[in-house]
Amino acid sequence: MSSSNAEPPGSPARSTDDAILDAAADLIVHLGVRRTQLAEIARRAGVSRPTVYRRWPDVRAVIGALLTREIRATREGVALTLGGDGAPIGREAFVDGVVEVAVRLRDHPVLGALLRSADSDLLLEYVVERLGTSQRGLLEALRAGIEQGQAHGSIRSGEPVELAAMVLLIAQSTVQSHRMVASLLPEAAWRRELTRALNGYLAP
Repeated sequence: MSSSNAEPPGSPARSTDDAILDAAADLIVHLGVRRTQLAEIARRAGVSRPTVYRRWPDVRAVIGALLTREIRATREGVALTLGGDGAPIGREAFVDGVVEVAVRLRDHPVLGALLRSADSDLLLEYVVERLGTSQRGLLEALRAGIEQGQAHGSIRSGEPVELAAMVLLIAQSTVQSHRMVASLLPEAAWRRELTRALNGYLAP
């Protein structure tokens, strides 16, 4: 996610969809959810309102697409499956990857702005109340990593999808509630205890 519509020289041209989502991200981060209007998204993206409407019917749909893009990009930047030598990933490496994804999502400017917003129900709708595209992608990555950990012998037996769902719930609730306990769990402790919780749950 970029906080500027300016592209460095030599960078590939953004798609219209990305331009619209980048504009929405900038508005959410700098002005807040309530002031993020479709007309302003279009203006910042340099497109017409009908161009936006042809893709998404309203601001909530734009935000849903933005969350999907940002969560997918965050997940794809962290290895949750095969190690560098192509061998199945072990439990500790898998858990380290899950914690890293959690930290990146916790510190993501768009997600943070949504969590702090008076309209945080937008985030709850897309993260808590239903399984959206982004969460299904996370679950699939977690399932694959758990299956590899089971093949490695370092993750306990059990239905991989069920274990993946619980790992998602543990990490997601920790991310959503981190501000509430920030004074009790500073950064190092937050990472350590989340790591311990996941290792304890997944260990044979």
